[in-house]
Amino acid sequence: MTDARIPVLKNIDPLLDAALLGHLAAMGHGDVLAIVDRNYPAASTARRLVSLPGVDVPTAARAILSVLPVDTFVEPAVLRMGAVGEEGVVQEVHADLQAVVDEAEGRPVPSAPVERFEFYRRAAAAYVVVATTEARPYGCFLLTKGVV
Repeated sequence: MTDARIPVLKNIDPLLDAALLGHLAAMGHGDVLAIVDRNYPAASTARRLVSLPGVDVPTAARAILSVLPVDTFVEPAVLRMGAVGEEGVVQEVHADLQAVVDEAEGRPVPSAPVERFEFYRRAAAAYVVVATTEARPYGCFLLTKGVV
């Protein structure tokens, strides 16, 4: 029997199971995807939730961005949860995600911090929330989908 998480398709990252691929495909231009850490209250706030246990934020983002374009009409197309009282400080997890986004897009992608409770408000409206087990605090991001 095949593990349900491993798609039997060529060139698809094994983290992109049928549920996650379906959500990514259904998203339209301008829809928002949240990728969150293990501390984020995803189960109680997400409209649609996909859990990736044992996966950190950069790994999840790399898989997702292998098929999802980032918006070029919205700046910033990437928002990150800022540390309380230090929203402007770029945490290590922020830099790691930024590197993944820039590499996937082949260009520097503008990003900006968002205050914690504003992030919660925006993430609650996201099309889908991808919950990781990222251990680093403030490993929460919003990505706006672009066009293919």
